[in-house]
Amino acid sequence: MNKYNSACFSGIDKVYGRKGLVKNAMQETEESTQHEKSEYIQPGDLVLIVGKDHKESIVRIFEGKEHQSHNGVLQHNQIIGKLWGSTVYTHLHVAYQLLPPSLEQLIRGVRRATQIIYPKEIGYMLMKMNIGPGTRMIEAGTGSGGLTLALARMVMPYGHIYTYESRPEMQALAQRNLEEIGLAEYVTFHVRDIAEGFDQRGVDALFLDVREPWFYLEQVHAALKGGGFFGCLLPTTNQISELLRNLGPHNFGHVDVLELLIRSYKAVPDRLRPYDRMVAHTGYLVFARALLPLPPEIPDEPNTGKPEKPAYAADLFEQQNFKKEGRNE
Repeated sequence: MNKYNSACFSGIDKVYGRKGLVKNAMQETEESTQHEKSEYIQPGDLVLIVGKDHKESIVRIFEGKEHQSHNGVLQHNQIIGKLWGSTVYTHLHVAYQLLPPSLEQLIRGVRRATQIIYPKEIGYMLMKMNIGPGTRMIEAGTGSGGLTLALARMVMPYGHIYTYESRPEMQALAQRNLEEIGLAEYVTFHVRDIAEGFDQRGVDALFLDVREPWFYLEQVHAALKGGGFFGCLLPTTNQISELLRNLGPHNFGHVDVLELLIRSYKAVPDRLRPYDRMVAHTGYLVFARALLPLPPEIPDEPNTGKPEKPAYAADLFEQQNFKKEGRNE
């Protein structure tokens, strides 16, 4: 197991006197994060450019380049050295705000050839499956790489994502998306049918985004460590039922099934109300834990018909009788 996985995420380690390792690992993570978040925009930064019409563009900034829009041209040299949150103007004098993109905006902004998993599912899944710095995780069904992006962002700088996709063109698209954002170094891309199994063993978590996940539970269990986290996204209830029938026989337990709904509101103080439309059903999430096989059963002792008291209970009972009778040993 990656040493930083246990250092960053095992509260048990604190009990057993590994506070120094925990502190050092967390301090290194904090320092690297602070280094990335300069208050001034630098060449190579990803910048969220937002116009007055609330249209957004995510652009990587380079000296001498320019960003073109229907509202005019923004020179990258205008942006370099500006404070985050500043406003700049195109050559047509149209204002744009410069913001650091959030993880949710990065996911929505990836080039896609397939439907991506929505951020509302991703956010819950990250907590439910205990994903963080140092986690080693397998993802199957890479698609356009939206989930892969989120996973890589969460496990960096010490963890790693192993993602599997059977279609070479989709894996190539996902890899380009991760490279453009600068997270490809935390991901290993495999082009393979997962029926052949996974190369990794003892990973912390595994997530499937495939049509018939129940066919691959043996391969999933072989890749997970004992107690590891399994997750799956499915669009229909009949798929969930089939998966549930197969989880127990493959040594998975502690199963949860859920659906997440988010309703956005118009942020107008005097006319606060929900938007007329919402993205309702996007998919069902199924979670489980990988369990070790049960040990052989111990034969039961002959039943005398009376429940046997534990030894400590029998001793206590005898002491009470001695006190009632005024006897002392």
